[in-house]
Amino acid sequence: MTGDDPLSKRREPDDEHPIVEAPGAAEVAPSHLPGEDDDLTPDEDVSVAAAAATPQSPFAGALRQIATGSTMVSLLSIVLAVVVGSIMILATDEDVRDSMGYIGSRPGDFFFYVREAITGAYGALFRGSVWNGEGTDFETRIRPLTETLKFSGPLILAGLGVGLAFRAGLFNIGGRGQMLLAGAAAGWVAISVDAPAAIHLPLAILAGAAAGALWAGLAGLLKARTGAHEVIVTIMLNYVGYYLVFYALSKQGWLQAPGSANPKSEAMPESAVLPNLLGDRFNLHWGFVGALVAVAFTWWLLNKSAMGFRFRAVGENPEAARASGINVGATYVYVMLIAGALVGLAGVNQVLGTAPSGVTVDLDAGIGFDAITVALLGRSRPLGILAAGLLFGALKAGSFTMSVSEGIPVEIVLVIQSLIVLFIAAPPLVRAIFRLPKEATA
Repeated sequence: MTGDDPLSKRREPDDEHPIVEAPGAAEVAPSHLPGEDDDLTPDEDVSVAAAAATPQSPFAGALRQIATGSTMVSLLSIVLAVVVGSIMILATDEDVRDSMGYIGSRPGDFFFYVREAITGAYGALFRGSVWNGEGTDFETRIRPLTETLKFSGPLILAGLGVGLAFRAGLFNIGGRGQMLLAGAAAGWVAISVDAPAAIHLPLAILAGAAAGALWAGLAGLLKARTGAHEVIVTIMLNYVGYYLVFYALSKQGWLQAPGSANPKSEAMPESAVLPNLLGDRFNLHWGFVGALVAVAFTWWLLNKSAMGFRFRAVGENPEAARASGINVGATYVYVMLIAGALVGLAGVNQVLGTAPSGVTVDLDAGIGFDAITVALLGRSRPLGILAAGLLFGALKAGSFTMSVSEGIPVEIVLVIQSLIVLFIAAPPLVRAIFRLPKEATA
């Protein structure tokens, strides 16, 4: 090319001959021809172009997902609940209240008692749920952790049942009834059948799981056939299940202990009791291992199986799932059967493991409703439910130590659990308090 070639020189715009670019030229033509003499060196030019063309870095995107995702909201909900619980602890502490009367003259006393109340309360919670540093031997120190795992087992199982139904768009509020029927069925098999432990225990477990599945499956069948709302049906089945079990425990020849006038069965025979996991020195039994197996099974079901895909598809959009050929009614029945079996295993865990002294109408111990909280906190994901179940098991185990050593009402732990649900149900409130950005979208 000669020096007179018009391409060899850059034409500068002027008032008489403005440069007009064709539409789309910026996308097609390179912004920089090799060898051009401009203000940027080639390396600088390339770096500017790369910066303009490169999207947000993966690391920054991951941080945004963490900061705005549901996991962060769940964690911050726990933080807020603990903060509010701390305020309630301070309000019930006599030393804190007394020091407020003269805070103007001696503010140091007030802050000292505030620190003592908070550290004492949560220190007692830790000692009662994870590690007792005041113990004289290893068994005493590790016992709180085993109690946490013991309480976590049925919470995880019931939470899986509730969470699985949530993933299919159903609200399984009938955990109490399913646990009662399952516990009663497992207890009846344990008391009535005489067999070796290798047969007796699995048979009782299967009977309990089947009873829970059938009781929840009834709600799924009514939903599929008549359109009856599962929330109303499962709540009503809680009452029906309670009075059925109460009647069975009040009638001789059924579940009532011989010679007793109380609504309670006799103790479970040794051949039908879940064995202790760490020996007779601890109360932790194999029911917790069963809960871990249930977590693995539920994860596989939801993420690796065709049935789990149908569950999730129906939960996302039943009409679209029906249009794609999925039998939505049958899916409702199947998911409630499996969910009921999981919740039923929580009842079996109670009767044959945690409280093998006999079947009672209080065997659910509030777990049927706590499972809703566990499922919400775990975002209906198996691993999330596992973590939430461990947390609530720790709160339950540690609350007794808080009450005994610090004089803090056990009900405060229940308030903290309720506050967790409240904050989880209001993600915009949590984001506003902590000034989080809006939730990132894929």
